[in-house]
Amino acid sequence: MQDIFPQRIKMIQGVIIFFSFLFLINLFYIQIIDNKYKLKAKDNAIKELIDYPSRGLIYDRNNKLIVHNTNQFEIMVTYAEVDALLDTNLLCRDLNLTKEYFIETMKKAKKTSQYRPYVFLKYVDDSNYQRFQEHTFKYKGFFGQTRFVRQYPYANGALLFGDVGEIDSSQIKEHADQYVYLSGDCIGKNGIEVYYEYLLRGQRGIRTVVVDALNRVKGSYAEGANDNDPVAGTNLQASIDIELQRFGEELLTNKKGSIVAIEPSTGEILALCNGPTYDPNLLTGGSRNKFYPKLLLNKHKPLYNRAIQGLYPPGSTFKAPSALVSLQMGAINPNFAYYCPGYYPIGKKSLKCSHRHAPCRNIEEGLTQSCNPYFCQVFREAIEIPNSKDFQNDYDRWYKNICRFGFRRKLGIDLKNEKRGNVPDTGYYNRMYRNQWRATTVISLGIGQGEILATPLQMANSYCVIANKGYYISPHVIKGIEVKGKFEPNKDKKIKVLVPIDKIYFDRVTDGLEMVVEKGTARSSKINGIALCGKTGTAQNPHGEDHSIFVGFAPKVNPKIVIACIVENGGGGGGLAAPIVSLMVERYIKDSLPPASQNRFNSIKSRHLINFQLDE
Repeated sequence: MQDIFPQRIKMIQGVIIFFSFLFLINLFYIQIIDNKYKLKAKDNAIKELIDYPSRGLIYDRNNKLIVHNTNQFEIMVTYAEVDALLDTNLLCRDLNLTKEYFIETMKKAKKTSQYRPYVFLKYVDDSNYQRFQEHTFKYKGFFGQTRFVRQYPYANGALLFGDVGEIDSSQIKEHADQYVYLSGDCIGKNGIEVYYEYLLRGQRGIRTVVVDALNRVKGSYAEGANDNDPVAGTNLQASIDIELQRFGEELLTNKKGSIVAIEPSTGEILALCNGPTYDPNLLTGGSRNKFYPKLLLNKHKPLYNRAIQGLYPPGSTFKAPSALVSLQMGAINPNFAYYCPGYYPIGKKSLKCSHRHAPCRNIEEGLTQSCNPYFCQVFREAIEIPNSKDFQNDYDRWYKNICRFGFRRKLGIDLKNEKRGNVPDTGYYNRMYRNQWRATTVISLGIGQGEILATPLQMANSYCVIANKGYYISPHVIKGIEVKGKFEPNKDKKIKVLVPIDKIYFDRVTDGLEMVVEKGTARSSKINGIALCGKTGTAQNPHGEDHSIFVGFAPKVNPKIVIACIVENGGGGGGLAAPIVSLMVERYIKDSLPPASQNRFNSIKSRHLINFQLDE
């Protein structure tokens, strides 16, 4: 009988120990592992609010503010805190919502997290937000939050500046190693906004506040000891001249094409225009979801950045770089003469000259007359060297030299999705023709046709080499980055690339390009008081009217600007592209247009090749 009591005591002790152990495990789980009760208790007294930073501002080269921010409000909800007696009708009335929206959004909030804030309503306008604020004490679990959205006062440069939108799950993963983005955060999507996201975004802050039972903020928690102030994004100075950008976009009204203007001595992009274009303010705030699908599906592709992605045969604008390569290779001399019979024989076929003219006695006259047979022969002299035993090696020399002008490579502009273009190498033609090809097989390369493709940016860059007489600076759109209240040069983008060609050859080719405008194929685009040097191009298009191209620089001595223009289906280069470049040059150098030029501007602006409607 006496032995029973110790056994019962041990049994009772064991039961007590067992249940105590279970209690401790449960307590550990609740307090350490599952913190929802801790969060719920904590949120009844204090609340963590996010302070979103102001995104970095963007100025143009003349310090005009071209991208800034404006306040935007949104409503947050913590599902677990919402009062069961919430007056949903009043809330929906204050926020101008339907009951269906309220029900669906609350379901999403519950599913995402009952104990953490969820975005209930984005892009709330001022009047609705003020009504909400007046009754906020009735809406336990709901609170307002301020964000910043982009604004573009000039309504230009849509594809250049890009846009900002809500981050998606793939982008959150992509940036996980660089910056912690949260669901609902905004991020740069295109253009400068995405390329310089790491500078523009800033750093979010956290405020811990005390709230009462009616969800009203009573003050800072612990006197702000745990708060982190937001850090504004870095301001940038673009190389763009916003007035020139606007002027170029007007010239491309209801046209497909692009204009790229570069300051040759620095590589700074002065204008990067696309047609058709749109007001970048359409993709800000709540309007983004409405207009982005329309832009994406529009048949004229306004979201396609033709300046850096469009690939076109450069046409006769290619004759100047090709001539310089042939001169430097010693294949021809500056006084190389060729009698044009009106065609160039290619076996049993022939390539016609575009117009009648006198024999070309030198490189200047060849450029002035834009003689196709002349430049076919120039190209042939470079790759079909007499007594050479290795034709493909000769072609390879020409290929490497022409690529030095920036063709067939990405130039490294500080915008995403730049295309590299194409200049066929020997391997390409060997595969195409099974090693059976000669100069006449690929003779169209000499006049910028055939398989050669270039972006408008590459075309402009190749003439920067001519304007600079032997080099280009990698083209870029951000000129300065703000450091301690001052813009410091964007040194990472100023890369100098040398093109080893003798100055005498540049001088002779430049004289020829001047004559193109003075008395050649672009003579209708002369500018009083400014020596414009350039070359027209008419790029063959199998899908319709030829593309109109012109690339040039001005003035002839110490050039200040290089411009490439392409107008899809615009016809001859002298008819549309050359006048556009002429007006752009005059507008930039003179800072105004005389009446006669203003009339030409109005005429070109009103010439519609397409009818761009956003609802198409």
